Order: sequence, then C-alpha cells, then structure tokens
Amino acid sequence: MKSTAKFVICLKNKGYEVSLEPRKIYQVLPDADAAKHRQFRVIDESVDDYLYPASFFTPIELPQLVRKAVLASA
Repeated sequence: MKSTAKFVICLKNKGYEVSLEPRKIYQVLPDADAAKHRQFRVIDESVDDYLYPASFFTPIELPQLVRKAVLASA
C-alpha cells in the first residue's frame, strides 16, 4: 500500500521559532480549507498540528526508505 503522506522542508520560522526548525522535514496533513488560505497544516515540534504559512516551506518527495523512517519516528 502506497503512503499518501506529504512532506515539506521548513525554509524559515520567523515568529514561530519555538514551533518550527529551519531545514527540518515536517509532515503535512490534508486540509483543503488551509490550502485555500495558502497555509499548511503541519505536525510541529509540539507534536500537534497547526496552520503555518505555506511560504515557510517547500514540498519534497522522499525515497520510500526515508519516508518509512520519518513516519516511524513520528
């Protein structure tokens, strides 16, 4: 079964220094309403999901082995 999890890398964290770390991979949860407002629902450092500006991130594709490791550590 193929995982549909989406991932991003944090590019900046101005105003969210406690919640986001630049250069770190984060999982994005589906949220159509957030997307309409140019936001991502991200599982952050608190291990909860919150909305952040999409401009803070860039989407990435992970190799299957890396994807499994990231999801297992969540």
